[in-house]
Amino acid sequence: MALHDAPLGKSSEYPDRYDPELLFPVARDENRRRLGLADGRWPWFGEDLWQAWEISWLRQGGVPVVRWAEIRFPSASPSIIESKSLKLYLNSFNQSTFSSSEQVADIISRDLSSACGAAVHIQLHSVDESGDAVGRPAGFELIDDEPVSEVVYDYTPDSLSASGDTVTEQLCSHLLKSNCPVTGQPDWATVMVRYTGPAIDRSGLLRYIVSFRQKQDFHEHCVETVFTDLMSHCQPEKLMVCARYTRRGGLDINPWRSTEPGHDAGPRLIRQ
Repeated sequence: MALHDAPLGKSSEYPDRYDPELLFPVARDENRRRLGLADGRWPWFGEDLWQAWEISWLRQGGVPVVRWAEIRFPSASPSIIESKSLKLYLNSFNQSTFSSSEQVADIISRDLSSACGAAVHIQLHSVDESGDAVGRPAGFELIDDEPVSEVVYDYTPDSLSASGDTVTEQLCSHLLKSNCPVTGQPDWATVMVRYTGPAIDRSGLLRYIVSFRQKQDFHEHCVETVFTDLMSHCQPEKLMVCARYTRRGGLDINPWRSTEPGHDAGPRLIRQ
């Protein structure tokens, strides 16, 4: 299916009866070909953590249930799910009756796995289980006050450089902004970089992050772009890149990519 056929950016009726046909997959391959990756072997481990805050259905007797969800898509899945289609799909549960949270979780996991082509894991939470949000994860150094000359707002990977002795650092910035490639709406994120290798020039890294300000791309594609650019220009021995995007339409998307397995997207941030 072509992206112009997706519901994103179009007026839509919000169905309230369960309908898995609403899900619209988008192949990951096109973006990865732009990054010079085309053979199905990606230089990372990772996943896309979605947090869905508007989930409801009816229990037996007609009383509604409300939940929020953590949904984990593996980065190796052939497709991502277009975000508005996921919102429409989740809203299709609103006036449908299910016997338990476990049943709903199983249905959502099955439908999303079928749509994206890989096993998707979901955990439903009571709204009493909100968790604690933080400004930034412990141990990450904020680079937003680094001096930057010749600020640019067009994607500029040549801003990146690294030199000197091997270090291990955790750096972050709240200044990542990109734009939806379909609607042009702004997407805001905190980006986190954990690496071991020659010291990354912090002013150059901040200049690079700011250069995404007019870039049109999906959240997942932006993170994969940052990961491949850092690997190419800074040549770290180890690297993890994660972006925690702010919520839009009841959903937030938080991709991470790493040279090593076992990482995650970290804690929920205050802007989520």
